[in-house]
Amino acid sequence: MGYEIQIIDNPAGVAAPFLVARRIEDPTLPTVLTYGHGDVIRGLDAQWQSGLSPWKLTQVGGRYYGRGTADNKGQHSINIAALRAVLQVRGKLGFNSIFMIDTGEEIGSPGLHEFARQYRHLLQADVLIGSDGPRLAPERPTVFMGTRGALNFDLEVEFRAGGHHSGNWGGLLANPGVVLCHAIASIIDARGHVQARDILPDRIPDAVRAALADVVVDPGPDGPEIDEWWGERGLTPAEKVFGWNTFEVLAMSTGNPERPVNAVPPRAKAHCQIRFTVDKDPSTFLPALQRHLDAHGFSAVKVRGPSHEIMNATRLDPGHAAVQWAVRSVTQTLGSKPAVLPNLGGSLPNEVFTDILGLPTVWVPHSYGACSQHAPNRSEEHTSELQSRQYLVCRLLLEKK
Repeated sequence: MGYEIQIIDNPAGVAAPFLVARRIEDPTLPTVLTYGHGDVIRGLDAQWQSGLSPWKLTQVGGRYYGRGTADNKGQHSINIAALRAVLQVRGKLGFNSIFMIDTGEEIGSPGLHEFARQYRHLLQADVLIGSDGPRLAPERPTVFMGTRGALNFDLEVEFRAGGHHSGNWGGLLANPGVVLCHAIASIIDARGHVQARDILPDRIPDAVRAALADVVVDPGPDGPEIDEWWGERGLTPAEKVFGWNTFEVLAMSTGNPERPVNAVPPRAKAHCQIRFTVDKDPSTFLPALQRHLDAHGFSAVKVRGPSHEIMNATRLDPGHAAVQWAVRSVTQTLGSKPAVLPNLGGSLPNEVFTDILGLPTVWVPHSYGACSQHAPNRSEEHTSELQSRQYLVCRLLLEKK
């Protein structure tokens, strides 16, 4: 396709190199940076439905199944195909194009920040247009301009060196699993309302609330039914997931769940996560949680972390010129206004592009919420839908303003 390609070792020393492809047609033309990631999660082969495999792209009815079809190989492949289609028709793009492939995104993109600083000269652009994550609803085009952040950490209780017979010691020894459950219940109640208020924003900005006013979270026919009773009181479903912070328990253990024994366990652990917007400083979260636990009588529960590299939150004003341009293009192409999200509910290393490279970021996702992302039986959309998305990306890229 006429790109100059470099594969560059990760400055963090991990086996996750970066690919940078550059097609500079004229230095005076606008430059578009596009991002994708080539790494995927484990195949989990045995958990796939009969006739499906993570290692083979399979079309069933209106969907493609395979590892990485939705996250992210299928998505950035659509964008590459769109660029190729423009070159086949025009012989040129009419703008400069830089494409970057990250191969460590699923483990937090180690080295990406340093890579962007070291190789800034290879990534200079006017705007980032990328594709990752789901559309708001399967049939509704979506544009989002940032992401919520993600902070993973552990809550740990350790009372003693080993377990002790539950007949001889039950009722005499504090059970760390019970204590941890009550500690978590002090942080978030039985209806998902966060009670540790210092990890939440003070309010949703008016511009964000206005942008989310016509946004309906539609899981589609294969998605999970939304629990309307769960989460922050007084917020719409869209505001809960795109405009607010959430606390989640991702995994929890005490004793040996696979082979339980009659003993009071010595320790308990919960792996937790806070998804957060730009409206709150994530460096305050873990100290705030420890203060909350101490104040509620759970000083034995220790907050440990972060356990992964923090993905920071980003958000571009919905009124930004790049956003309005993208919305006009999508509307003209498909004949309907897209959902406009100030930020996605999930997380991406978008702060690399906004904070280090100083770019406005516009994301046009090709996936959908019920695609089983990060789980067996991952799927991408129908062939005709893929073709319409290619056309949409072509239109986005072809406009010169």
